[in-house]
Amino acid sequence: MTDAWTPQINGVVRCLTAVGDELAERGLDVFYLTPSQFWTVPLPTYPEIQLALAPQSHVAAYFDRVQPDHIHIATEGPLGLQARLFCEWNKVGFTTSYHTRFPEYLAARVPIPTEVSYAYLRWFHAEASATMVPTKSVAEVLMAQGFRNLRIWSRGVDAAAFHPGSKSLFRDLPGPHLLYVGRVAVEKNVEAFLRLDTTGSRIVVGDGPQLEDLRKKYPETRFVGPKFGEDLRAHYQSADVLVFPSMTDTFGNVMIEAMACGTPVAAFPVTGPVDVLTDPRAGAMHADLNTAVRQALTLDRADALAHSRRFSWAHTTDQFASWLVPARLDARRSRTAA
Repeated sequence: MTDAWTPQINGVVRCLTAVGDELAERGLDVFYLTPSQFWTVPLPTYPEIQLALAPQSHVAAYFDRVQPDHIHIATEGPLGLQARLFCEWNKVGFTTSYHTRFPEYLAARVPIPTEVSYAYLRWFHAEASATMVPTKSVAEVLMAQGFRNLRIWSRGVDAAAFHPGSKSLFRDLPGPHLLYVGRVAVEKNVEAFLRLDTTGSRIVVGDGPQLEDLRKKYPETRFVGPKFGEDLRAHYQSADVLVFPSMTDTFGNVMIEAMACGTPVAAFPVTGPVDVLTDPRAGAMHADLNTAVRQALTLDRADALAHSRRFSWAHTTDQFASWLVPARLDARRSRTAA
């Protein structure tokens, strides 16, 4: 169950589809309950995200029809809330995951204290048998906020889709070529990348609510929009450094995609990068992003590639499967009949 789904392009959707595909290859039936199955409304200030208008009765009917052996609630939005309430009211076993630093994202957009958001999230995840988090540092942040039953669920990269290749792009731009890949939104701290005073060219891959404003404000930057498949891989392969300016991500899948193409990473030493860039030969972290970029430009692309091979979707799927619990929907049917 997830509130984040296609056509959204983000780490949540990528992770859920990759793990679902891996489970299906192992002979398991995987079902997704998503906003695509309901009427939706756009999220205020972020219309690209559609919120499901999901009645509790429809969610209950879906679970009764599918009869899942395991239920995993991936997000804490309206659809996730209905699924969580269903499981609690019917004493159905379930797990949850924490993908997004929602309190910090919300505070960047509207004046809602993070304490309020964390209180909701603490309640949301409290009844789960396990709450899966992508890194150790995220677990430490959540434990400090009173969360419990936390389990590590890492991320992977498809080595067949992302691999080294020739530098085929940016030949008309002065080097070095600095790349940003991701949502163009305030919580991603994209302006820290655009304000770099290092030499070279800046290229932004992605879409989002800040795109047009930043395009006007930084006309010297090349904004190329969202990229997919071979086109996205070519952008990674052609970059000298991937710059990851976010200070609120829980992981940062784009970092391991870039390294799988042989491109070193420059980032702040915060949650996400500190767990991913554990080999200083693969990426550079510094409180001054300019310093991190200059250090990353000296790194060997072969070392970045080698580090990326520590991350696989097979291992990620093994972790996910190990934390699942029986849903026990048969017990619910017995209670209903009685």
